[in-house]
Amino acid sequence: MYGEDCVRRKPWDLPFAAEPREIAGLRRVLRLHLTLWGLPELVESAQICVTELTSNVIRHVGAGTPTTLAVSMSGTRLRIEVHDPDTRALPTLPGAECEAESGRGMTLVDAVTDRWGVILRADSKVVWCELATDLTGPNGHTGGLRVAHAEEYLSLYGTARHPRPSVSGRLSAAVTEEAAIDLIADLLHWLRAHGCDPDEALDRAQMHFESELS
Repeated sequence: MYGEDCVRRKPWDLPFAAEPREIAGLRRVLRLHLTLWGLPELVESAQICVTELTSNVIRHVGAGTPTTLAVSMSGTRLRIEVHDPDTRALPTLPGAECEAESGRGMTLVDAVTDRWGVILRADSKVVWCELATDLTGPNGHTGGLRVAHAEEYLSLYGTARHPRPSVSGRLSAAVTEEAAIDLIADLLHWLRAHGCDPDEALDRAQMHFESELS
């Protein structure tokens, strides 16, 4: 079947020069990757983290500093790292009584993440943060009970149509996608054969889907 290994989230990194104009591009790249990873619900919080961590480098290390954004999975958490070459300018949380703007960025990061920290190396530092997901495994999927049920149906349906899955015993992503399309088509045929309106059923299913997303 196509289960816990359904989404391959390969770590990636992106070198860039820490400039204000680069932030919009970093946010777009992050949105693209998280959408492909099936984690759209994390996009806004992850973008806040990247914006604030990059702004900290610009403000406290210097504009144009060679910097790297690295994104990966840490178990079931999304991990975001920003690497820069300065070991002195360390991020801190401002005190409750502090009125200064400096440090407010880390307050935002602290508010939207599960945890964050700093790794000091001989010639660089890594500021990292992790965001919680509702994944059951690093390569699993989100979506709750409905997606879990769909996985079960597609496993049975896909295996029946493709009796020889991969060596691991799981259907590939491409095969499972085709099985989902075939299943939808077969259900529409079933509805028509039983005197139902397939278009109306699709419209109602779309309404259910959109209402549950919202």
